[in-house]
Amino acid sequence: MTLTQRIVRGVKASLGARLVSTLADGVLLVLLTRYFLEPAGYGLLYFALSVAGVAAMLGMLGLPKSTGRYITEFTATDPTQVPHVLRFSTLALGGLAVAVGLGLAVLSEPLAGLLGNPPLAPFLVLGGGYVVARASHRYLTNVFQGFNRVDYSALLGAVAAVVRFLAVVGFVLLGLGGIGAFAGYIVGYVVAAIVGAAICYRAFYTDLAAATERASGLARRILEYSVPTAATRASVVLDGKVDKIIVGTLVGPAAVGFYTLAGQIADFCVVPAQSLGFTISPAIGEEGHGDRTETAARIYERSMEVVLVLYLPAAVGLVLVAEPAVTSVFGSEYLAAVPVLQLFSVFVLVRAIHKITGNGLDFLGLARIRAIARGTTAVGNVLLTIALVPPFGIFGAAVATLVTYTTYTAVNVYYIHRELDLRIRFLLGRAAASAAVAAVMGAVVAPLVPYVSGVLTLAGAVLVGLAVWATLVVASGLVDPQEVRAMLA
Repeated sequence: MTLTQRIVRGVKASLGARLVSTLADGVLLVLLTRYFLEPAGYGLLYFALSVAGVAAMLGMLGLPKSTGRYITEFTATDPTQVPHVLRFSTLALGGLAVAVGLGLAVLSEPLAGLLGNPPLAPFLVLGGGYVVARASHRYLTNVFQGFNRVDYSALLGAVAAVVRFLAVVGFVLLGLGGIGAFAGYIVGYVVAAIVGAAICYRAFYTDLAAATERASGLARRILEYSVPTAATRASVVLDGKVDKIIVGTLVGPAAVGFYTLAGQIADFCVVPAQSLGFTISPAIGEEGHGDRTETAARIYERSMEVVLVLYLPAAVGLVLVAEPAVTSVFGSEYLAAVPVLQLFSVFVLVRAIHKITGNGLDFLGLARIRAIARGTTAVGNVLLTIALVPPFGIFGAAVATLVTYTTYTAVNVYYIHRELDLRIRFLLGRAAASAAVAAVMGAVVAPLVPYVSGVLTLAGAVLVGLAVWATLVVASGLVDPQEVRAMLA
């Protein structure tokens, strides 16, 4: 199988599984916001998930990503060491996750009091299980990425999302409310981890011949490389979780609900870029050494083209339909999320660019640089959020996130350009052409927005925008229909 075929297979498998996950999470989002929970209850749920997410980060640090990196390396150089990588990392991760999970459960009441929300305490007791389940799921996802089987990684995501949907809905219908929804998240990760462990054992571990002895310094190398990746992961959590904790502490759970809703809609939009970036990262790592950097550069440039063509128009469309989309789908109670969602339309584009860039740096051996950049901007995000939330509320938190994440993404792009020598003029030309398509599409859709009065008319406006976009990208040569058909075949 050629490199191109492998990437296409990975993207299709990953995107297909992520679409299943997105559909399940999207329906769950509508049910939770519109039917099951009030804004305050919805906000409390995600306040708890944010705190548990920080604990889960401490319960895995950088071990999953470091494990994936050394599986990739030893698969190419000495496959007999791969079983030793798996054994050591499994024991290390298991011990760390259990210790942190127990700590969170034991300290649940004082921690909830410290955050000014005593109702968080029962959530955080269950949070101990969340830490172990989330760490196990993340670990197996990165193990499969290390084996260059991102289709299995994507499968775990789909299993977690579908089981989570069923468990959350079931527990809430049984009358368990927000705490039942939280338990449903844990069940989703547990089932996905069990499935992943079975696949890993049967498809990989049993077929690997292990060296008699572990390579000298192997454990130390795994732990050392986990430090910069842990710093990066900690920064990701600071950006994605701590802002919600700050909002919940300074403004209240309901504000967390509004802020989270806008962020989740933005997350759904980034799914295609996330699948693409997860798939191309190992390939960029493989090709980005020696005299093969040109191949790695072309892979990245092609991915950037796809992101620009998709996400510049998407950002414009999201600004235009944000208000009718929120009111039609989630209800007028969530109107406070609209300004944040409109600002996050720019964030969607920036995140999409990062999704095809960040992991590639790790596989090129530049995790330390990425960690420094991520850590610096994450601390800046926390400080800026604390400064902007009191006067501007959740909009201030969104501004802080956008400013710092854009800075971080720019640093990532600079370093991958320095490593691969990208064709900047070519990419700027593609960006200009995509922006022109976005402008024309926006000019057509904008007059239709005042007539949107419900889900059907909203879908009609979106379909008009998609039709204009498709016509323009084909007519301008940005997209070749034959190439798309060949990739989908």
